[in-house]
This record gives sequence, structure tokens and C-alpha cells, in this order.
Amino acid sequence: MENQDQNPPNSPSEAFGDNLQQLRHLIDALPVCISFLDREFRYQFVNAVYMEWFGLPKSEVLGRHIADVIGKEAFEHVRSYIEQAFSGHSISYEASLPYQHGGSRNIAAQIFPVFNTGGGVRGCYAMIVDISQHKRDEEQLHVHEERWQLALEGSGDGVWDWYPQTGVEILSDRLREIYGYGKDDIADLSEELDRRTHPDDLLQMQRDRQAHFDGLVPIYINEHRVQCKDGRWKWILTRGTVIERNAEGRPTRVVGTHTDISERKQAEVALRESEERLRMALSATHQGLYDLNIKTGDAIVSAEYARMLGYDHARFQESSSLWLARLHPDDLAVAERAFRNLLEGKTKEYRVEFRQKTASGDWGWILSVGAIVEWDKENQPLRMLGTVLDITEKKKTEALIWQQANIDTLTGLSNRRMFYDRLDHDIKLSKRHKLSLAVLFIDLDFFKEVNDTLGHSTGDILLVEAAQRLRDCVRESDTVARLGGDEFTVSLPEMQEHDRAEIVAQHIIRAMSTPFQIAGEEIYLSASVGITIYPRDADNLDDLIKHADQAMYAAKDQGRNRFSYFTPSLQTAALARLRMTNDLRVAIAEQHLQVYFQPIVDLHTGHIQKAEALVRWRHAQLGFISPMEFIPIAETSGLILAIGDLVFRESVKWVKQWRRDYHPDFQISVNQSPMEFQGDQERYVNWIQHLADQNLPGQAIIVEITEGLLLDASHKITSKLLQFRDAGIQVALDDFGTGYSSLSYLKKFDIDYLKIDQSFIRNLAPDSSDIALSEAIIMMAHKLGLKVVAEGVETTQQSQLLEQAACDFAQGYLFARPLPPEEFERLLQQQKASAG
Repeated sequence: MENQDQNPPNSPSEAFGDNLQQLRHLIDALPVCISFLDREFRYQFVNAVYMEWFGLPKSEVLGRHIADVIGKEAFEHVRSYIEQAFSGHSISYEASLPYQHGGSRNIAAQIFPVFNTGGGVRGCYAMIVDISQHKRDEEQLHVHEERWQLALEGSGDGVWDWYPQTGVEILSDRLREIYGYGKDDIADLSEELDRRTHPDDLLQMQRDRQAHFDGLVPIYINEHRVQCKDGRWKWILTRGTVIERNAEGRPTRVVGTHTDISERKQAEVALRESEERLRMALSATHQGLYDLNIKTGDAIVSAEYARMLGYDHARFQESSSLWLARLHPDDLAVAERAFRNLLEGKTKEYRVEFRQKTASGDWGWILSVGAIVEWDKENQPLRMLGTVLDITEKKKTEALIWQQANIDTLTGLSNRRMFYDRLDHDIKLSKRHKLSLAVLFIDLDFFKEVNDTLGHSTGDILLVEAAQRLRDCVRESDTVARLGGDEFTVSLPEMQEHDRAEIVAQHIIRAMSTPFQIAGEEIYLSASVGITIYPRDADNLDDLIKHADQAMYAAKDQGRNRFSYFTPSLQTAALARLRMTNDLRVAIAEQHLQVYFQPIVDLHTGHIQKAEALVRWRHAQLGFISPMEFIPIAETSGLILAIGDLVFRESVKWVKQWRRDYHPDFQISVNQSPMEFQGDQERYVNWIQHLADQNLPGQAIIVEITEGLLLDASHKITSKLLQFRDAGIQVALDDFGTGYSSLSYLKKFDIDYLKIDQSFIRNLAPDSSDIALSEAIIMMAHKLGLKVVAEGVETTQQSQLLEQAACDFAQGYLFARPLPPEEFERLLQQQKASAG
């Protein structure tokens, strides 16, 4: 009685808790994504599969807006469906949703509104299934069926596709043509094929078909007569096979071909009547025919067969042993096995494709179809009749289709699809034999510069030569592929030596560093190689390629012209880059980036006349992130364009205000990444138009570029610089003296300012080499009509030395750090007040 007030062990509350826990486990175990969104589009519940899809912990999903998790683009795809659910409707749909980091996923989804007690919708549940593989399977099946149709139609056969349970039969154009029907008058042909079969042949045809349906023979083969549209009878050879059965094992789909064998039948009749009439029949037919005495091996062949192979008819009347000697060695076993199966009664028809040597010494493809037509008294095969057809062109067509699907047209290497197939096979082989496998990811350093400078035709020749050099570095059993552009991959299966991948990588690097001689030009390239090892680094195709790619980028970061192995730290760094890329994308979308301004001071007056615009990012969790950290990520991800546009528009906004309130000639400098210059010409047209819309002259903005950009003298670069000049926008050459400095750049391009890099300013002292270099730069610039800005000025002595050297402007911590625009404006206010 003392425990009377406590819940018993199996109380309803505990049972409810257990049931709820079991329900959660069940939902997490379901192979579908399940989530609940409230009316603010924020997640209130997700199951385990949902988190696996996006690779995020539950803490980074619950409470967050759906667009933050799946990406803004994907959210716009599904937003209308969610809003319909919020209006009280259940929705089902299929969609292809893009990933934030590239690629897409095909989904099938159902969304159900959830009502509160008052009848209003408080949110919605979504159940989502990944149907990407299903879509790929459908597409692959469609491709296979198209190729199957093409191959069969190319052979001259008519194709049929029959569904026994419904009676639906789909007939090809060639089959309809065999029976003399056009496209517009054959609606009932498929329903009448059995009825049009000759009465003497119908029962045997149905028996042969049923024997195949019952699994007694592997393929349905029958010869029978069918009445054509004009009333004539044609002999038809039909072949078919069941490709689908229902749960009870009954056929639900049968596919096959009809071949018009009327000529062959007529020839057989003629052969039985007399030898002379046989020869006449053979000479009149379009196909090659043969009549083989199985006991002796002697054969009578038509003149067409001899002409098919380029031989004189009289010389071609030889024994079968010499005839077989003309078969390609790789096809001999197949032909002999088919012949043996016919003699042993395993098949009713001899049908085989093989290569046969022609009189010119080439190999021609032959389709041979034959059947036994005579037996001796002991019921042993005595005589075989058959036809031969030259299918060389058909084989070439098939080979061309295969090549287009699997081979890179420029280099002749395997393409991405073929490489993935080969690598998958290599992985299985290495797993079976318990051996290592290496994947190498190769990128040609500086190829883009060569391609842009010397033209795409030279670039193509360069890729072909590079592909050949790669082939020369590996074994026949290794696979070399071009994934696209200047990216190549190599698979090294079943490695016996543990250092083989490194040896091959060194060979590749040496091969690519040897100068290329193309069109009278000596071109220098190098290669960055990433290496990943199976099963040490990954045990599946996708991860092997991904890790090799990460290792290649590590090699580039280490200075290029080298190789790098994959390490777990690379994966960690890649994930960190991906996370930062996603955060940066959100920061841009939600306007978390800020534009700061650093004063540029006229050294002769001490007044602020210019400012440099600099972007700053205060991360919600990590605080301020250095531009040195996020700008390279913005460049590689393409986000630099959005950042550049943000900085430009903010600069225009403030320069308009400061020209109006403080100085009519005030200027703001904006930095331009080389990646931005590679973009669309239209972008800078929009910039110039925006200045005009704000009633600002081009001189209000200075564009800062790096020396490295001037190395690329392509039309893209020069045309953009001309755009700025024509609009009155001035150009500053940033970090001068640290790159490939050349007076030719200053003569060739319209440069207005040189910015001396802070590495020269840091150690300025009287009689130092740095002050001598700085003085030389300033004097040279003034001789060329350029103004000079010194960066990184931090001490009064540095400022005085620069002023004595006649430097025009300076910026640095001595004057002010980069400031938010409101704080920068206070400096301008103080300057204006002191001047007044």
C-alpha cells in the first residue's frame, strides 16, 4: 500500500511512452524521407533517412527554414506544392530537385495538411521517395530497346512485340512492309496474323510457340505461310522469346522477328527438283545460298556468295574445311558450336554471325542462317540448306553507335561513361583477387591559358597529344579516359606492386612537362595528379573518383606539376570548403556580407580623396572570416560574381553621396578577381549603365586588377579593359612589383594607377633597397603619366619617405583601418569641419 500513489510498472503513461518510442524507431527505419513543416516553412520533425540524404545532423535541420537546408533553387521547385498543402489539399508530385552543391535528385512526394482543433492548417507532413535510380533504369531500358530495334531493323527483319494476355501486338514498319501494308491501312493486321496463317501451318506454329511458353525450348522458332494484303502467300520465319512473365509464370510479353524466307523456300524446292534448276535459282537470288552435304563436307554455293567475298565462283566451290579456314580465328568456336547444336538437335536453326576473309585479305561480317532439310535412313542429318548475308555495314553502324556512346571523339580515349563501366569492372576484379587498385585524376596546368591565347584548334591538338602521352605511360590493361576539358583519369587495376601508382604518376608528370611542338609553337604545360587507392581510401566507384579529384586539387595547391595522395584530411578540408561555400551562399542571399571602405590619402595635402571598397563577412557562429579564406572559395564556386556585383553597387551608392556632400571628384576603388573578368561581357555593360542611371561619371569608380590578369592577352580581357576606358572608368594595377612585372603591360593597356605592394613598404628606411625600388617605381610611373598609391603604410616614417619620393597617394593603418560606411563618413565629416 505504501507504493499506492506511484505508477505501476506497466502503467498507461509508460506504455504510451514505449509505443511512441517504437513509432519513432519505425519512422526512422522507413526507407522514405518524412518531415513536418510548420506554416513558417520551418522543420519541426525529420526522420533518419532525411538527415542521411542531406548529410546534416538533426540540430542543423530542426527549426530551420526549408530553403536553408535544401537550397533556395530546390525550395522554389516545391514551394507551390507546400502552399497547396497549407491551403488544405493533399498533393502528390514528381520532380527533379537540384542539390546546392551541384547535381540533382529525382523524387516522388506526397504532402498532407495537418489541421488543428479549430480546423485551420498548422503545417504539413511530407513523405518523399528517391526515384533517381528508377528514372535512370527507365532511360537505360529505353536506350537498350531503341538499339535493339535499330539492330534488328538493320538486318532486314520485321520486329513484333506481343502481349498475350491483352492481345496487343506492336508491329514494326518493316514487318508491315513484308505483308504489303502501309502505315494507314494496317490497324487490324496485328489482330489477324494468326487468322492469316495458312491452315496447314497453324497447328504446328501454335505448338512451337506453346513449347517455348512452357519452357521446353529456349526460343520460339517456326516457319509458316502468311497471306499478304494482295492475297499472295509468303513463307515467314518467326523467332521469338518471352521477356516478361507474371507471378503464375504465364508469359505477359513476347518479342521477336519475322523474316521473309519465301525466296529461300523457293530455292529449296528448286534444289530438290534438279541440280541445274538449283544453280539457276541460286544465281537469281540476292542473298548468298549454300547446299551442304553434311557427310562429305562438300557444298554447292551461289555465285552471289562468291561475289560477296570477292572470289571467282568456280574457285569458290571447295570443301567446307577450306571454307572454315577463311573464318576469323576468334569466331571459329562460335560457328562450330552453333553447327554442333544443330546436328545434335538442340536447335532447329543454324544462325551465327562471323567474320570471313575476303579475296582482298580484309574481314567481312557474314550472317549465316541454315537448317537441316534431309536425313538418312538412320535419321542422321544428311543435308543442310542455308543463306548468307553480308552484314559488314550493319556491324560498322553498330560499332559507330557503340563508339559514340563510349569513346571521346577528340582523343579516342574512353569517355566518362566507359570509364565508369571499366572502373566498376576493375573494382570487382580487384576485390575478387584481393589486390589494390589505383585511380589517378589528372588536370593539365595552364591549359586554359594556352587555349585562350593560341585558340581552340591548337588546344584540341594539344589534348590529342596529351592523351597519347598518357597512353604511353600505362599498360594495355589500364584504362585512360578523358572526362571533359583538360581532365583525364586513369584506372590501374590489380596492382601487384604497392608503389606502381606513384611510378605511373611520376611518368605522367615527366611526360607532360616535356615541351609540346604544335604548329611551330613550343608549348609548356605540366600536370597535377591526384591518387586514391582501393580499398584503403574508398571501396566504391563514386568515392574513389571524388577522393582522387580532391587529391588532384591538393597537388595544385602545393604548386602544381606534382602528385598528391588522398588523405582523410583532404576529405575533412573538402567538407569544410563545402560547408563554407554553403554558408557563403546563404550569406549572399540574406545580405550578411558588408562593404567596408579604407581611406586613400593624398600625401601632399593629407586629405582623403579616395577609398578602397573591401568586403567583410561576419559569420553568425564563427565571427569575422578573413577574405583570404572565403574569397578563394567564392572564386572556385562562382559566387565571386555575386560578391563583385554587391561591392560595385554599394560603392556606387556611397560614392554618389560622398561626391555630393564632401568632394565632387571623390573616387572608390573596387577589386576585380580574374574569375570575374572571364565572365560575360554583358556584366560590365550593366555596371556602366547603372552608373549612368545614377547620374555618375565613369571617373567615380576605379577598377583594381592584378598583374597576373594581364598575362592573358585574350580578346575577353582586352575588350573589357576597353569598355572601362570608353566609359571613363579608371584602372589601377594592384600589388605592383610582386608578379610578372613588365613595362610592356603599362604601354599596351590603359592603366591609370600603380599600387605599390605593402611588401615593399613594410621595411622602408632611408638608404634601404626597398626605398630605392619604391622611388624607381614612382619615377617610372610618373614618366608614363601614371599616379602611384602605396599600400600598407603603418608608420609616420614610411609616410614621410614616400612623400619625399613624390608618391601621390597612400593607404594603410596609419590613416585608418577598413571601416563600415557610417564610420568612414565620420572621417569625411571631421576632414570637412577642420577644412572649414
